[in-house]
Amino acid sequence: QVQLVESGGGLAQAGGSLRLSCAASGRTISNDAMGWLRQAPGKERELIAAISWGGGATYYADSVKGRFTISRDNAKATLYLQMNSLKPEDTAVYYCAAERTFGLVTNKDNYDYWGQGTQVTVSS
Repeated sequence: QVQLVESGGGLAQAGGSLRLSCAASGRTISNDAMGWLRQAPGKERELIAAISWGGGATYYADSVKGRFTISRDNAKATLYLQMNSLKPEDTAVYYCAAERTFGLVTNKDNYDYWGQGTQVTVSS
């Protein structure tokens, strides 16, 4: 069993930056694929970034490619999302997720564990 806790959300202006963190506990996540998902009001939850267990492979949705960077520190059991050049349309609740597999998980339905989410609001 794994517990995931997101932090780092808040209010930012368009063009600004935020860094989200996800701390894992309960068991090691060094062999887990992980990802970031978000849900805006009235919209479906979408996968925006994913990373393999060793960090060697990554995936980004077109909406965030070139602006967001996913990374992980397995020694600290922590997942990160660096968000630059923020836009108002980035406003959403952001969730981290994990799946006990070695590869890259790009289907949101395949993640078994979820955090409670952190709110990101970007003003124009």
